[in-house]
Amino acid sequence: MDHIVLFDGDCVVCNRSIQFILRHEKGNVFSFASIDSPIGKHLMEYYGIPSNLDSVLLIEHGKFHSKSTAALRICKYLKQPWTLLFLFSIIPKTIRDIFYSFIAKNRYKWFGKNDSCLWITPELRKKFLHDL
Repeated sequence: MDHIVLFDGDCVVCNRSIQFILRHEKGNVFSFASIDSPIGKHLMEYYGIPSNLDSVLLIEHGKFHSKSTAALRICKYLKQPWTLLFLFSIIPKTIRDIFYSFIAKNRYKWFGKNDSCLWITPELRKKFLHDL
């Protein structure tokens, strides 16, 4: 479990992002958990991640990343051409995070909330962490 993506299970944008990652990841890199799940809460506590962080989170090799840094580091593990998005890392984090935070703040207003859980195939189900 070197690459764990924690996401907001109620967020339409987050769930679509997870589906995108599943379609485009190189190899079998990521495991996933909802931030609100018991394992998500445990991981946040274990890694000292603030509970009020409104962001997708990437736990990578024992360190957590949030906001634009998490999103761009996830891109490193996607197939071409998506991996090229990692090049946006050269933009200072403070500037990247202004845009990220603006979208995160308005995501429910613009896209709504999920009425149902993320639908995944049985073979992908093992990529989602459920138990501690």
